Amino acid sequence: MKKIILLLSATVFLISCSKTKYTISGTATGIENGKTIILEVQDAVGGLIPIDTVKVENGKFEITGKATEPAFHLLQVEGVQGKFPFILENGDITIVINKDSINKSKVSGTYNNDEFVKFNEELIAVQKGVMDFQKKNTPIMTQAQQTNDTATINKLMKEYSTLQEGVNTESKKKYNDYAETHSKSFISVLILQGMSNDPTIDVKKVEKIYSSLDESLKTSKPGKAIELKIKEAKSPSVGASATPAAQAPANSK
Repeated sequence: MKKIILLLSATVFLISCSKTKYTISGTATGIENGKTIILEVQDAVGGLIPIDTVKVENGKFEITGKATEPAFHLLQVEGVQGKFPFILENGDITIVINKDSINKSKVSGTYNNDEFVKFNEELIAVQKGVMDFQKKNTPIMTQAQQTNDTATINKLMKEYSTLQEGVNTESKKKYNDYAETHSKSFISVLILQGMSNDPTIDVKKVEKIYSSLDESLKTSKPGKAIELKIKEAKSPSVGASATPAAQAPANSK
């Protein structure tokens, strides 16, 4: 019995330890041996900083390390145009590189990356009408511009504007609904950070969603930025006049 308990304890210990680091297991079929994979992160001013590199061996690569909190990172593959975005977090992350189109690469294995993939698929579905319209009507628009057919140009622009407006409304709702219903997702805190930067947004709404977030998200960098925005929005404006209670009474003569 003691041996079984010790074995179970050791198993629990190993599982808990595995969550304190990340392992990126990558497949890079068609990428030559020795080609470099670069792991990058964005700095405070929008530049990209390489934080790790690894060589491809027999169509595979692996990157390990520790993440203090989830954050978007990018993979750059030597000889391949573009970069692949994913969420770096502790756990086992699987990435399958598509060398012909980096945007078609796949990521899976951790909660936030799985959520990122599902959310993107939902957004693409919302935007499909616009993309189909563009694909169908781009040749027509090009021909109309070449022949100065203003009637066709105006008609297509009006139809596109109406379609885009509907997509924007539906996308905004999807962002809002997701943040309200996924309190543990890193995607939610990023959505809320974007909302908090909108000067027309209802601060009470942002605060309500923020209060429902998991504590780990509240203490993350974007979580702290949201908290600061809420405090700033609720504070009196700089230079506002003092309240009557703070003003010195006038001396009567």
